[in-house]
Amino acid sequence: MPFVETPLTAAMRDAVRDRWGRPVEDEPKRLYGGEESAAYRVGGIVVRVGPAGRSSAEAEWCHAIAAHAALSMPEAVAPLRADDGATVVRVEGRPVSVWPYVEGEWPDADDESVRREGARFLARLHRALADCRPPARPVTGFLEIGLYGEPPLDVPELADPQLDRWLAEFHRRRTVRHPLHGDYYTGNTLARDGRLVAVLDWDEAVVGAPELEVATAALEWADEDAETPEQRRRFVADYHEAGGTAGEMDDETVAQLIRHRLRREAAYFELARRRGDRHDEDDIEYHRRRNKAFFTLRP
Repeated sequence: MPFVETPLTAAMRDAVRDRWGRPVEDEPKRLYGGEESAAYRVGGIVVRVGPAGRSSAEAEWCHAIAAHAALSMPEAVAPLRADDGATVVRVEGRPVSVWPYVEGEWPDADDESVRREGARFLARLHRALADCRPPARPVTGFLEIGLYGEPPLDVPELADPQLDRWLAEFHRRRTVRHPLHGDYYTGNTLARDGRLVAVLDWDEAVVGAPELEVATAALEWADEDAETPEQRRRFVADYHEAGGTAGEMDDETVAQLIRHRLRREAAYFELARRRGDRHDEDDIEYHRRRNKAFFTLRP
């Protein structure tokens, strides 16, 4: 996906200095990534500039989930508070937040030991979030659309009434819900010296069944193209062995929850295309592979 080119303006630098007491004296370094938010390293902090369409209330809600996780899991990176206790300051119409900088690099999910650590790390994260009881999310999360069986209208080419019925029945039977990171993949974690040291970017946090995040993480960490079910099973087993909060998950459960995630990805791709984002050939091919997986995984 294309990355945004949102600049760190003089007014934003002033806000970081005045509201967080952190002068921006060094030349900010744009960190790699960011489909909606741009992140800049300034010494020991990271300044994130979010999209104009994201409300401060939504950002604060997501930040509160990160802060709760950080209470018992130091690798959960939480935002720093401004002078009034807020974690978001609106500058030039955009939500600006400040985070501690963590040294590390994206883990290599092709390494089996990394995949296993990713599963165990997720189990710890879910335990850290299990007792969090936030108020209702101010804005429905993108991952939540269609999650409880209502047919999503924004991706008609992937209409699947059988999946909709399955999701409704799954959530009728599985009532355990707590906050989830919402986008747990290698690009939102950092590793150093062979171990995971950070989970970042909480913009997609939602409250939901932990099985949803386990299934989609198994896809992202162990089987990106949905062609090696044994690796997905191993990821789920490692998660359960580490004491995660999700219940037992058979192959159908994993596949159907992954298909929900893939359908939301397709909807986001089309949304980005309509708003004018330019996708290169690699982006388009990735989109094709993921749509193919949606159908391949159908039980």
